[in-house]
Parts: sequence; C-alpha cells; structure tokens
Amino acid sequence: MTIGGWRGLLQGREGELLLDLVYVFVLTRFSQRLIEDFTTDRQVVLPEVGQTVLLLLALWMVWVHAAWVTSRVDPLQPVTQLLIVWTMFGSMIIAVTLPHAFGARGLLFAVTYVAIQAGKPIILLIARRDVERHSPARHLCWAAMSAVPWIAGAVLFPQSPARGALWTVAIALDYAGLVLGWPVPRLGRTGAEDWRLAGQHLAERYQQLIVITIGETILLTGAAFADAFTPDRVAPTVLSFATAVLMWRIYFHRAGAVFSAAIEVAPRPDKLGKSGYYTQLVIVTGILAAGVGYALVIREPRGHQDPLWLAVILGGPALFLAGRSRLEYEVFARLSPSRVVGLVALAAVTPALLHRAPMLAAAAATAVLGGVAVWDAMGERRHPEEAPSPPP
Repeated sequence: MTIGGWRGLLQGREGELLLDLVYVFVLTRFSQRLIEDFTTDRQVVLPEVGQTVLLLLALWMVWVHAAWVTSRVDPLQPVTQLLIVWTMFGSMIIAVTLPHAFGARGLLFAVTYVAIQAGKPIILLIARRDVERHSPARHLCWAAMSAVPWIAGAVLFPQSPARGALWTVAIALDYAGLVLGWPVPRLGRTGAEDWRLAGQHLAERYQQLIVITIGETILLTGAAFADAFTPDRVAPTVLSFATAVLMWRIYFHRAGAVFSAAIEVAPRPDKLGKSGYYTQLVIVTGILAAGVGYALVIREPRGHQDPLWLAVILGGPALFLAGRSRLEYEVFARLSPSRVVGLVALAAVTPALLHRAPMLAAAAATAVLGGVAVWDAMGERRHPEEAPSPPP
C-alpha cells in the first residue's frame, strides 16, 4: 500500500490504535490476575473472582468512555490526542495495580481511575468554548459523584469487604450515567442524535477491541506454552489457538461485520448503541475467560480436576456465544440456530466433564465452536447476503 493508502486506512485514528496496544498489556495483566484466582491456594475463591469482575467493569468503562468521547471529536485536534494520551498513561498505571487493587495498591488504582474519568471532561471543558460544553460538563458531574465511593473505599477500608461494597456502588453510578445519558438538571442528557453521530465509530472500535482481545488470548497461550516446552502441552496449545481463530471467525460472521451499518440505519441508534455496551462486554468477558481456561490446561495438561476450572473452560465459550447471539438479534432481529445449539451442547456436556481431566473439557469446547463455525459457513453459502434490520 502507498503512504496515502495507509493514511486513508487509519483516518487519523493512530492514537486509538496506540490505546488498544496499551490495552493488550491491560488485558494480559487482567488475565494473569484471573489465573491467580483459580490457582492460588485461598480460603474462598468466589469473592476473589467477584473482585476481578469488578475490576473488569472498571477497565471496560475506561475504554468505552474514551471511545465515546473520541468518536465525537476530530481525531486530528490536539485536544483529542491529549485525551488519548491521558487515557493511555492512566490505563497503564491501572494495569500495574491490578494484582493488588484490593490490597496495598487500592488507593493508586482508585485515584488513577477517577483521574482518567474526570480528567477527560475537564480537558474538553478547558479546550472548548461552544454549546457542546454541556456534554463534558454532564460527564464531569457524574464522574465527581462516583469519585466519592471510589476514593472512600480505598482510603477508609484498606483490608475490608466494605471496600468492595463501596466500589460496587461507584461502578454502578458510572454505568448508570452512561446508560441514562449522564442527565444533569438544566444541562439535559445525551440524546439519540448524538448516538447516531457516534454510533458507527463506536461499532468500529468494538470490532477493533474484539481483535485485540482475541490477540491477547493468543499471547497468553504462547506464554503458557513457553514456560515449559514439553510434548504434553502441544495438544492444549493447538486447541487454544484453534479456539481463538474460531471465535474470530464466529464474531465477524455477518452481524459482527455489519454492526456499524446497523447503528447508522437504526431508527433508535441510542438504544442499539447502548445495548452494545452490555453485548460487547459479555463477548469480551467470554473471550478472556476462554483464554484463561486454556492457559490453565496448558500449565497442567496431565490433570488437576477442579470444577472451577470447568467454569472458565466451558463458561468462557458459552458467554461468548451468548453475547454473539444477542448481537445477532440486535442486528438482524433474530437468533442464529447455530449459536443456540452451541450453547445447548456446552450445557449438555458439562455434567459428564465434571470429574474428568480439563483437557477433555477444552477439546469439547473447541469442538462445539468448530461446529458453530462450520454451520455458519454452510449458511453463508445458502444466503450470501443479508442486510441489517435491527429491532425497533
């Protein structure tokens, strides 16, 4: 490609590509924390997993809020580049704190998260002098409101379950503001037309993050295999890589590829765009969980019968298929039979694999995803083209 061709491809979004590369490091650190939840000898595991899920929600909020802001601002403006750099540096610091976010590094995590969320609207307020100042002002009001339980939980409860309770309230406020359009008295809220303007770019950013997440699972697979290059790790490594490729293929089959066009033509772009927050989050969570599950099998391919491992080995692909089914419905107003059959198959094999080697569960999950991909390919031959028709 020519230099001009590359410029047309990036369309001034090079900074967002850099942010996604930072998120490779972020997601790797998150996956490592989740692996520790399932391998470290602890008294209780479920609270640890709950903490990790809360951290994932915070990471998702940082990324998706940055995608929302940058989708409505000219990418070539210095203020946009400053916003991206601000988010990149903060995300890197958050990644460093992840293993001990509920411990000694809790205050640094909370302060960094609040600085990212409040810093973006402050930068926009300083840089912009028009009626659109209402939008960052609304964001800032909600960020300031959620900052109270974030900081209070880190300062007042360094080693207490109360920190988790306060941080749950804080993340709930953040998501409520996002879903409701950050309503503030006299300033209004984000309207449907704002979503139409930002929706197509948001959909493209979702697609890019899905690729980044799948790429992170491949990195996790390679790292686990590199720890001990032994013959018994070859089979689970091949299965893990095949699963990553299958998830990529399944996601971008039809609905994943035309999601941006669906938002552009939707009668309610705000509804479709907001539902994308949940749908894409479920898909990303499923991909991450699947990658962690396969990494566990690669590390201990000979055995270790732990039912909790089965939860991520089979639960990850199940979450992925559930989220992908929802995406299918959002775009085409129907459910694909292959996704439903895949979910039923994963549920059906779970009881039989409870007391079996995790390697068998990994093979079963890959086989189910392979069946879904083959079904999709056969359907594509019968129906080569399909236009998006999201539900009203």
